[in-house]
Amino acid sequence: MRWQAFLETVQERGAYPTPQKAERAARVVLALLGAHLVGKERSELAARLPETFALILLNPLQAAEPLTPERFVRATAAWIEGATEQTAAWDTSAVLSVVADACEEDLLHRILLQLPPGYDVLFGRPVSG
Repeated sequence: MRWQAFLETVQERGAYPTPQKAERAARVVLALLGAHLVGKERSELAARLPETFALILLNPLQAAEPLTPERFVRATAAWIEGATEQTAAWDTSAVLSVVADACEEDLLHRILLQLPPGYDVLFGRPVSG
C-alpha cells in the first residue's frame, strides 16, 4: 500500500482534521503493534505497509508482556498527547482497520493468533461465536 493511500484512509476512518494527526496515530499504533508481533507475520505485514510505517513496525521496543486490547488502547492514549481512552480506542481502530485491509485473511488470522483475545474487534474484523 502506498503512503498517501494508507494515510488518507486512516485520516478518513479516524475523521482526523489533518494528515499529521492521522500520521501520529498510525506511528503510535504501529509501534505498539510491532512490539507484540514476531516472526514472519510481522515481516509479511511490514511488506504490505508504506516503508516508513513498515520500519516502525519492524523496529519496536519489545513488549515485556502481551497487552490485552484494553491495555493496548490505554498505552496508545499514554503515547498520544491529549488523548483519552475513548479517543485512543478510535485511533487504534482507525489504524488497525486499515492494516487489516492491507492483509489477506490468512495473514490477519495468523496475526490475531499472536495477540490476546479481543484484538479482532480493534482490527474491525470481529469473530463471531
